[in-house]
Amino acid sequence: MEATRSIAHMDLDSFFVSVERLFDNRLNGKPILIGGSSDRGVVASCSYEARRFGVHSAMPMRVARQLCPEAIIVRGDFERYSQKSHEVTDIVRESVPLFEKSSIDEFYMDLTGMDRFFGCFKLAHELRQRIIKETGLPISLGLSENKTVSKVATGEAKPNNERQIPFGEEKPFLAPLSVRKIPMIGEKTSQTLYNMGVKKVQTLQQMPAELLKATFGKNGNMIWEKANGIDRNPVIPYSEAKSISSENTFEQDTIDVKMLEATLTAMCEQLASKLRQKGQLTACVTVKIRYSDFETHTMQQRIPYTSADHTLLPIVKELFRKLYSRRLLIRLIGVRFSTLVYGNYQINLFEDSQEQINLYQALDHLNVKYGDKTVCRAIAMSVGRRRFNPFNGMET
Repeated sequence: MEATRSIAHMDLDSFFVSVERLFDNRLNGKPILIGGSSDRGVVASCSYEARRFGVHSAMPMRVARQLCPEAIIVRGDFERYSQKSHEVTDIVRESVPLFEKSSIDEFYMDLTGMDRFFGCFKLAHELRQRIIKETGLPISLGLSENKTVSKVATGEAKPNNERQIPFGEEKPFLAPLSVRKIPMIGEKTSQTLYNMGVKKVQTLQQMPAELLKATFGKNGNMIWEKANGIDRNPVIPYSEAKSISSENTFEQDTIDVKMLEATLTAMCEQLASKLRQKGQLTACVTVKIRYSDFETHTMQQRIPYTSADHTLLPIVKELFRKLYSRRLLIRLIGVRFSTLVYGNYQINLFEDSQEQINLYQALDHLNVKYGDKTVCRAIAMSVGRRRFNPFNGMET
């Protein structure tokens, strides 16, 4: 008989706001909006005090200010948030043998076999207390037999608390909750369910799985399983070595800097688009040069988490300019984005207007539908539809 799993989920509470409050305690207890300060800006994060007014992330700043006029607007410092995320990750890495970093502020940990169930909760509780003590950040914890129930338990424990769901009590725990509490049920899916008269998870649990499958296709069965507290997905081991990269070997060795930068731009655009398609962010950029004598050089730079072209491109170009020092003919150039995490912050909301976010989404949609480089920067068009030999899978 298979042993009962123990899966912990931890989520830093209102992460960006909590980090800002570490550096300015005058923000404590106040409604805070983080993001672009202009009316064209977007709310990247908001405090619980602001949420009571109906404010939520990704909302236009203009609307948020109307809902909560007394809110304090903070521009935000993504580099600072990335650093605090790394601090928490280091503590988790030291404490548990198997964990998954699912975003910059969210973790799953497989504690199966480390102790009896109560012991696992004690272990998770002590880890949570250590994170709070050493980083000063509030974090919530959920523990159950699987990832879905643990994530929902964390949500119910917030803010800054913990919740354990014993094995066998998954369905009763989920039953009274809104269907929106189930991961993967977003606004569109929930609206369809509301139209069907389904508002509570209990109703979902009682529905035939076939009906949900007929309505939502292959996702219908997954929705039914999650509503019934069933989730067999494993915790995926986190490794900062994971990366996505692209290289181009030229047919003739070249010293044409304009063409080299055009090629780098095209590679950077394609890789950034792939990150956004997968809902990933990178925190490390590497550029590679191989000269005609086969001598190879690389240079990398740690950066705040992002997947935005306009943030990544200047870094790629700057690394190339620093790296290209020998003035010999170049045989190969490459770009790699590493230290990848999944996350909800696909675009750097502190720099982007709603129009820019919409533009990225439209570009990605067209390039997915019609192929890479259907729409791209003019400079990238000059290198044509090259096959860049991208490594789409994750390297370890």
